[in-house]
Amino acid sequence: MGNVLVLNASYEPLNITGWRRAAVLLIKGKAERIEYNNKLLYTGFPIPTVIRLLYYVRVPYREMPLTRRNVLHRDDHACQYCGYTGDNLTLDHVVPRSRGGGEVWENMVTACVCCNVKKGNRTPQEANMPLRKLPRKPYSSLYFEVSKHIKNGLHREWKKYVIGM
Repeated sequence: MGNVLVLNASYEPLNITGWRRAAVLLIKGKAERIEYNNKLLYTGFPIPTVIRLLYYVRVPYREMPLTRRNVLHRDDHACQYCGYTGDNLTLDHVVPRSRGGGEVWENMVTACVCCNVKKGNRTPQEANMPLRKLPRKPYSSLYFEVSKHIKNGLHREWKKYVIGM
């Protein structure tokens, strides 16, 4: 029947859970239903798609690892210079490493092989190749999971609860 986005009491996304766990939280009075679909668990009890906990849960901050897979996902598997979405994608340093550019989220973008070669050892401004979207560090690993559901068209109603989507 689907997954449910769980929000903290402050409306921050906490995690994604199954509809059964969400129903239990609702029945026990630990959460409130924010969004729901047209499917009924039983008469008068629609299956939730978004719930909010009634109490605040403190979540320790976890750093999102900078990996090829995560950069490709952040950039929607598209070249940030020309928009190409095929198989020949690489990672490009916006400021080349030889010029002091590091391996950080704000300096790494997805690029096709052609654009990466064309840009070479220059900055986007020097190569006259503006970026389609400025690279930034993702908010959390939950951001990635939620964005997958939204991009697949599964839970569009989640979009308003996730910053930067």
